[in-house]
Amino acid sequence: MDEIVDPRVVEAEAAGRDIATLLDFIGQRPSLKERLEAGKALRQRVPRADHARYRPAADRADPVDILEAQNRTRVAKLVPVRFARMLASPFAFLRGSAAVMAADLAPTAATGIRVQACGDMHVANFGLFGSAERNLVFAINDFDETHAGPWEWDLKRLAASAAVAARFVGGDRDAALDAARTITAAYRKHIRRYAEAGYLSVWYERIDEKAVLAAMSPKVRRRAERVMDKAREKGHMRMLDRLTEETQGEHRIIEELPLIVRETHTEEKVPIGVAINTVLRSYIDSLAYDRRQLLSRYRIVDVARKVVGVGSVGTECWIVLMMGLDGDDPLFLQVKEAPPSVLAPHVADSLPYDNQGRRVVVGQRLIQGSPDIFLGWGNTTGGTVRAVDFYVRQLADLKGGVKFLEGERETLSSLAEYWALCGWALALAHAKSGDAALIAGYCGKSEELDEAIARFAVAYDRQTGQDYEALDKARRAGRIRVATSEVVK
Repeated sequence: MDEIVDPRVVEAEAAGRDIATLLDFIGQRPSLKERLEAGKALRQRVPRADHARYRPAADRADPVDILEAQNRTRVAKLVPVRFARMLASPFAFLRGSAAVMAADLAPTAATGIRVQACGDMHVANFGLFGSAERNLVFAINDFDETHAGPWEWDLKRLAASAAVAARFVGGDRDAALDAARTITAAYRKHIRRYAEAGYLSVWYERIDEKAVLAAMSPKVRRRAERVMDKAREKGHMRMLDRLTEETQGEHRIIEELPLIVRETHTEEKVPIGVAINTVLRSYIDSLAYDRRQLLSRYRIVDVARKVVGVGSVGTECWIVLMMGLDGDDPLFLQVKEAPPSVLAPHVADSLPYDNQGRRVVVGQRLIQGSPDIFLGWGNTTGGTVRAVDFYVRQLADLKGGVKFLEGERETLSSLAEYWALCGWALALAHAKSGDAALIAGYCGKSEELDEAIARFAVAYDRQTGQDYEALDKARRAGRIRVATSEVVK
């Protein structure tokens, strides 16, 4: 992949000027106009139309092989649950196969402009969450695969996911194209706006509930308000009612085998489960002093392993129930394993730190802007199995999002505004961590990039369908084990 682009070098190459002379001024920050022009000059090296191209490589790896390679470090008895969730639909498959798409994106056109990429960007990875000020904010909500990388990879995966989702809810090829166009157009327009804003202004920018509602039509606004109302109801007290029962005056996490398993009932010594105190001590070291003081007021009540997500199934994931003032002051923490990012094999840079949990936390702070106050990381050897890097966050904190229901064309009719919101949120994430002006200059004001990314998205929709069929064929042939629907729920 290309090195990170310096805009003056790009401009000099495009104009045929002496780069060495230009580099004499490397210590000076280019102006907004210079950075926009440098981004525009990149089109000569990487025409925007090139982003439409997707052809699977002749030596493309078997997608099932990629997934099975990931499973080697996962909890073996949960792997069938992962496959069952991915086989629910091509959309579910795409959500769980970030590693497959990362390999497909690596050889595609890229300008060399880096951002802190999400790495697993899809339309179900956005939602509402509570900021530290207790306001609802719309943003990316999954950072397990975050890594420095090309901005195009996030945008292409997001657009492709919208195309797949549009099909999932009953749309045709035109609906898939429109979804990808809408996302790209929103990204392009907002990255331009952020390019012209001050750095602190961008850093403090939030897509709060007022901004979300203002961007909606009256019909969709009413739906959004209902989602927000439900998000406000979610929190630690709600989780206490849902996940626990009172036993001898103390709350205990309710088992739901194999998705929720009390730590004391595990059949094998998993690293985090047998060393939760060590884990939390390591995690506390990553917190600022004020957060340590707050957390020290809580005591651990119970611990259980909990299966979450689609792509994450089988990685170590634990919930810790803590209690503060009394039985009505709960805090749920999620302790989640952080394997290396799926982008890591496809980018040249090494991480500036050796803990994958820290990679997730730093990436989230760069991208999201309003992260969980208890966000932190740590490491444990577990004593018996393998070292595990992990990160910690609150399990429930005013969270909400859009549900995609198969075949619901009514849902499709109102999703255009959601697609635009996703494109906006991705632009904000990239503006916080990358050079918005350089990206904006490249994207331009025409619809050329929108059309190119839309064509890529539809091509990758076909690829996703083929990969989904390959996984289902592996199931039918007995190559993989798949859990029953009753177990997966």
